[in-house]
Amino acid sequence: METHSTSRRAFIKGLVEASLAGVAGAAVNSAKGKEPLEQAEKGKAAQTVFPRWRGFNVQYFFTQRRYSDPVEDDFRWIADWGFNFIRVPMSYRIWIEGDDVYKIKKGPFEKIDHVVDWGQKYKLHVSLNFHRGPGYCVNEGWTEPFDLWKDQQALEAFCFHWQLFAKRYRGIPPSRLSFDLINEPKATHQDYERVVRATTKTIRQVDPKRLIIIDGLKTGNEPVPELIDLGIGQSCRGYIPAQISHYRAGWVDRESTFPDPIWPDKEGKTHRWDRQRLEEHYQAWADLARQGIGVHCGECGCYNKTPHDVFLAWFRDVLDILTGHNIGYALWNFRGAFGVLDSGRNDVSYEDSRGHKLDRKLFNLLMES
Repeated sequence: METHSTSRRAFIKGLVEASLAGVAGAAVNSAKGKEPLEQAEKGKAAQTVFPRWRGFNVQYFFTQRRYSDPVEDDFRWIADWGFNFIRVPMSYRIWIEGDDVYKIKKGPFEKIDHVVDWGQKYKLHVSLNFHRGPGYCVNEGWTEPFDLWKDQQALEAFCFHWQLFAKRYRGIPPSRLSFDLINEPKATHQDYERVVRATTKTIRQVDPKRLIIIDGLKTGNEPVPELIDLGIGQSCRGYIPAQISHYRAGWVDRESTFPDPIWPDKEGKTHRWDRQRLEEHYQAWADLARQGIGVHCGECGCYNKTPHDVFLAWFRDVLDILTGHNIGYALWNFRGAFGVLDSGRNDVSYEDSRGHKLDRKLFNLLMES
């Protein structure tokens, strides 16, 4: 006999699967040549809604200071290597005139069009993310004129901007494009739920089939089960513990007080983090996925000051756990201090790759995962 609980799970899963419209069949297979849902079909994996998206964050529109033209070769190389996913963190300040949140510049959207078009051309799923949206950014620095979590004016502006994207990219298959609403929220569950429900409604009024993803609370580390009924995906992080992933990163380890990292740390140097504790951390995300919600790790990796051998040992466990749940990932970043190219580490013998410095050991780990 079908219970209310199983019926509800089936409804939610069906809602998400319908919005994806065949995304699993369109996704690129993993570098090992396995079908993305092979583990799920055997009943071993928690996450069965999304393909196991594997890829990178690209930072063309990350901040006003780092605003740059997108590079088609990035898409070509990522696809050539067998990856299938690109996340695009963006600041809304790039496409507004001055401080007028409703006055929109045309030029930046034309560049975003290139990213969306190249994603389709190279069969990469593109996930557009507001790293800074009206009223909120996890980064310190620029102060927003209002608070997304408290001010109705900010929420209206936030919805207005996502409505622009929904109209502009209406009709692009959800297998190729998703909207990741806001990066790493720091809000109460009640405030976050209010914002997500309002924004999801706004997007779906324009483009009912658009795939929507939300980051977990507590900077992406805590699932949000109260939003399961919306049938939207959720995104976790691969930065736990920060004493390893952000060792000597000035925006986190501000006073350079993090102890020299080791992995595993069974003696408590980094609060006794080891493989078992990582598994316990990601179990909450596996439990969410088993309720029919697509789960993906939207950011992961390690700053370039962490000793390379420690980084690889820790990251191997992170990726192995995520893979065991059929949860994909996007490395932060493709090129840069967390990246597989041009990361600027002092303890790596880089290999030349198309004019860039390739971290071969990290690359091989990604290809195995």
